[in-house]
Amino acid sequence: MKRFHVHIAVDDLRASIDFYSTIFATAPSMEREGYAKWQLTDPAVNFAISQIGKACGVNHFGIQVDSDDELQEIADRLDNAEIKTVEQKNSSCCYANANKYWTTDPQGFAWESFHTLSEDGFFAAESKNNLTDESSACCIPDDNKADQCCH
Repeated sequence: MKRFHVHIAVDDLRASIDFYSTIFATAPSMEREGYAKWQLTDPAVNFAISQIGKACGVNHFGIQVDSDDELQEIADRLDNAEIKTVEQKNSSCCYANANKYWTTDPQGFAWESFHTLSEDGFFAAESKNNLTDESSACCIPDDNKADQCCH
């Protein structure tokens, strides 16, 4: 099964949790410091919000898959279309450990294809010591968006 993924940076986490819990008619499936996520089946979406070091607005989009085979299928499709990707194996981000491929769409939005392997105790490996450090708050690899303003 594939799920659409959206990650939005917010300025007021509590108000945003209340709002999205109302919209989705359920509480977040995960709440951590500066972060919340709804893993929904109707609609099939992994919707995350955070206020960790990023200006408000869309952080990135993505596709979450249930297996590394599905992940490789997406990576192969992107490669066959000659769309540049950045691979991350065993990446710690958004309180999860995952295998990922990143790319950027024609508008400059980051897209993450990922298979979650396990939960993690930190937002990102680099943010263990400083949750407000903007350089470590975004899980998007710098070399994937070298020509963009948001890293």
